[in-house]
Amino acid sequence: MNDKRLEGQIAVVAGATRGLGRAIAVTLGAEGATVYCTGRSVRGSLSDIGRKETVDETAEMVSGAGGRGIAVRTDHTEEAQVRALFERIADEQGGRLDIAVNDIWGGESLTQWGVPFWEHDLEKGLAMQKRAVWSHLITARYAAPLLVAGKRGVMMEITDGWDYRYRGSLYYSLTKISAIHLAQGMAVDLKPHGVTALAVTPGFLRSEEMLDHFGVTEANWRDGAAQEPHFLQSETPYYAAKGIAALVADPQLHAKTGGVFTSWGLSDEYGIVDVDGRRPHWGKYAAEQGF
Repeated sequence: MNDKRLEGQIAVVAGATRGLGRAIAVTLGAEGATVYCTGRSVRGSLSDIGRKETVDETAEMVSGAGGRGIAVRTDHTEEAQVRALFERIADEQGGRLDIAVNDIWGGESLTQWGVPFWEHDLEKGLAMQKRAVWSHLITARYAAPLLVAGKRGVMMEITDGWDYRYRGSLYYSLTKISAIHLAQGMAVDLKPHGVTALAVTPGFLRSEEMLDHFGVTEANWRDGAAQEPHFLQSETPYYAAKGIAALVADPQLHAKTGGVFTSWGLSDEYGIVDVDGRRPHWGKYAAEQGF
């Protein structure tokens, strides 16, 4: 009996090189989807972020999980490259697209914490908007016609946070709040066509880069709490990714259009357990801590 809930569906995960984007791609693949994994880092040509992960590896992980992974090097700030990506998907998949995930970020090295906006490097702040807002707009622009033509599917924005509160840095905050508004605005335009748009946020994400930041591995990640006690409430990228797969597979998905969903809320709704056996609830923890 085939229990893969997304068998035959076509997905693109923009920003699938590492972190939550990689986990989403792999988890969609485990549910049977064909996943186009895009990003700037491929074997032999890494991006300026300087990380070792590549979309080639992600695509291989998707295939290993039971789906079909296809790596396509794409700079989502370049319209011509994004247009070419979706033309390729349309050509190879007979015009079909079911799931479009916008997880492009690349702003870690651009954010300057602890300084007011007028002291933040302007060039870095504007570059952050290009990487994490412009890229999402360009990607959505070329994904939408395929979704609309099929009168189905979902456009998903990945963000940080579930509301419009200030996130500690104006430029950072603007990118993450913009992703929420993009989802809510696109939901209005897409709803008459049967297409869903929504936003999803993880909690304290234990990504590859975060593990490296604390000098730990997934095997001994709790040691990072010596530097940051809140790290004990962190989650792997697969926690939100598993919730996203359940959300996408929900027969009532379209009724949720325009919503903002959290990893812990999806865990509550769908019974999601992280791959380490935990069910962290950043929302409750943040409320208790007064964040």
